[in-house]
Amino acid sequence: MIIGLDVGGTYTDVVLLSSKGIEKKVKVLTDPSNLFESVLSGFTQILGTTDPGEIKRVVISTTLTTNALVQQEIGPIVGMIVSAGPGINPKFFSTGEQYYAVSGSINHRGREKAPINKMEIEDVAKQLKKAGVKYVGVVSKFSVRNPSHEILIKRILNRDFKKIFLGHHVSGNLNFPRRIATTHLNAAVFDLHKSFFEAVKRSLAEKGLTIPIQILKADGGTMSLESSMDFPGQTVLSGPAASIMGAIPYAPANQDAIVLDIGGTTTDIAFLVDKAPLLEPLGIQRGRYKSLIRSLRTDSKGIGGDSALRVAQGELSIGPDRQGPAMAFGGPVPTPTDALVVLGFMDKGDPEKAKEGIHTIAGQLNLADIDAAEYIFKRCCNIILKKTFEMIDELNSQPVYTVHDFLEGYKLSPRQILMMGGPAKFFAEKIEALYQIKTIAVPESEVANAIGAALARTTCEVSLIADTEQGIVTAHEEDFAEPISKTYSEDDLIETAYTLLKEKALNSGADPENMEEVEVVEFQKFNIVRNFSPRGKIYRAKIQLKPGLIKGFETILH
Repeated sequence: MIIGLDVGGTYTDVVLLSSKGIEKKVKVLTDPSNLFESVLSGFTQILGTTDPGEIKRVVISTTLTTNALVQQEIGPIVGMIVSAGPGINPKFFSTGEQYYAVSGSINHRGREKAPINKMEIEDVAKQLKKAGVKYVGVVSKFSVRNPSHEILIKRILNRDFKKIFLGHHVSGNLNFPRRIATTHLNAAVFDLHKSFFEAVKRSLAEKGLTIPIQILKADGGTMSLESSMDFPGQTVLSGPAASIMGAIPYAPANQDAIVLDIGGTTTDIAFLVDKAPLLEPLGIQRGRYKSLIRSLRTDSKGIGGDSALRVAQGELSIGPDRQGPAMAFGGPVPTPTDALVVLGFMDKGDPEKAKEGIHTIAGQLNLADIDAAEYIFKRCCNIILKKTFEMIDELNSQPVYTVHDFLEGYKLSPRQILMMGGPAKFFAEKIEALYQIKTIAVPESEVANAIGAALARTTCEVSLIADTEQGIVTAHEEDFAEPISKTYSEDDLIETAYTLLKEKALNSGADPENMEEVEVVEFQKFNIVRNFSPRGKIYRAKIQLKPGLIKGFETILH
C-alpha cells in the first residue's frame, strides 16, 4: 500500500491506496504554526489499525512554499554573494539589500581569469552577519564549467552561517540571471521547508514508518525528502504539480483541457494537451525573478474558498490573502466558502456564522444576503476564468512545450475543464452554466491532488560537458568530474550520462521498475579550432527521467 499526502495552506489531504483502489481518505486542517501536529494527525487518521509495515511508499506534496510566495510571506533575510567578471554587471540582477557583487571570474571554458579576494569575502561576511543573515547564496557566472570559486567562498563563509547554497548545484544549464534567482529562492524558502521537513520526519517516527519518504517536485516527479533539503526551491510548485498529476487520468485524449484546483488559499491553473502537461522548458518565474527550476506550466492565483472578502468604495475584492478559515468554521472574516454555505451548496460548518459574515458584505454592497452570496460566487468564477483565459492568450503567443514534445505553432483551444478541490462540484456546475464549456469535477476531487502525488514517479535530469582538449568530462551539478582521452565520443558521453542518471535516480528514491522512460532532451557538439588547427571537441548533453505515473495502480484511475 502507498500513502499520498498533500499539505495545503488550508487542509492536509491524505489517501491510503492499494492496487484495488482507495482504501481510505481523510482531510485535516493545516496549522502552519504547528505542522508537526497537522502531519501527525493526517498519518494517524489514515493509518488507523493498518500495520505501518504494509506501507511501501509515502509521497508528500505541499503548497506551503507556493502560498508563501503568493502571499509574499517568505522567511528570513537572505544574503547573496555573486561574481561575474568582465562583460556583465551582476548588480543588474540584485535580489535585495543584502546582495554583494565581488571580484573573481571564471571564463566560459572553466578557466580562472581573476582570483577570489579572501579579505573581500570576509568583509562581506561581517556585513551579512551584522544584518542578521542566516542563509547565503553564492553564485559565480560560469560555475557550471568550474565551481572552484563558489566552493572557496563557501569555505570562507562556513563557520558564520547556518546554510550556504551554491549556484552550480542548481542546474547544468547556463543562465547567469536565472541561476542567481534560483539560488536566492532556495535560500529564501529553506527555513519554511526545514520546518516542514522536521515535522514530517517526527510524525513518521511517531507512527513507526521507517521507509524513505518522497516529496513531489515542480516537474511532476518525486525526489527523496532528504534530497529536497539541498534544493527546497524544487517544492515551490509541488502542490500545483500534484493537481496536474491527479487530473491526467481523467483528461480527454486528443484534446486540450484546463485543470483548475480550487483550494482554500489559492487556485492553481494548468493545461493538458492530449493528456500531457505543459512544461516550463527554461524554468518557473515568480514575480520578476526567472528561475532554472524545471517545472510543469502552472500558475497559482491568490483566490480560494477561504480568501478574505472586502468591500471598498462599493467594489468587492476577493483575496489574495487568507486570514483563517471561513466564518462558518470559526474564522474572523467572511469568505467565498461562507457564500456557498448561505447558498445551501455546503451543509458543513455553522450556517449562522456564515450568514453573519455575508450579511456584512451584503450591507456594504446594498444587496440582499442571498443576492450578495450569489454575486460573490459568480465573481469568484469570473475571476478564475478571466485569469485562465489570460494565461491561454499568453501561452498562445509563444512556443508550446509539453513534457513529451515541442509543439511548433500550436495554439491551445481547451474544450473541457477538470475541476479539483473541496468545492469543485459546485464550481463545475456554475462555470459550465456561465461559460458553456464542459466542466467536470474529477472523481475523488477533494483528495485528487493527494492521489496524484501518491502515483507520481521519480524524475531527475543530468547535464554533462566533455572537453577532449582539456581531457575532462564534468557534471558539476552532481559533483562529478572524470578524466577522458582524446578519442572520447558522443556515444561515450551518453553512456556516462545514463550511468549518472541511474545513480542519481536511485539515490533520489526511484523504483527500478519505474525508470524506463529516459530521453535525451539536449545534445550539442562543437569543434575546438585554434590557429586553423583542430584541437578537440566539446560535447554537451542533458538527459532526463520523464514525469509519469507509477505502475501497478491502474485500477485507481477508472
